[in-house]
Amino acid sequence: MMRYISLEDYWRLYPEGQASVEEMEQAEDDIDALTLNRIVARGIEALPEFQRRLVVRAVCRQAEFLHDYGEVLSNPLSSYGINGVSMSWDKKTLVPRGPVRTTNAVYALLQQSGLTYCGLDGRG
Repeated sequence: MMRYISLEDYWRLYPEGQASVEEMEQAEDDIDALTLNRIVARGIEALPEFQRRLVVRAVCRQAEFLHDYGEVLSNPLSSYGINGVSMSWDKKTLVPRGPVRTTNAVYALLQQSGLTYCGLDGRG
């Protein structure tokens, strides 16, 4: 069951989107990890409207990212090549945070919300 977005939210932001409910649920779990579980601890209803809108957009973008690249993201290799064709992740675009991989666009939305702040020393 999705906690932060509805199917209507998703379709409004991504009318051509193809993410599954499972990918949307995984996106919510990823957003929880990236925000240090601050949303789930307080409940999304407790957030100001500005933060809620950013979280909804971040979840939907993460669901799209998971739909498009989920199989590749779960691959333990950082790059590989077959018959002269190689692939590697663009480190400027991909943001790894612990076990979660996302895009700069998703992480930027969460940073705007203030929910990713870890303190001045970066340890919380």
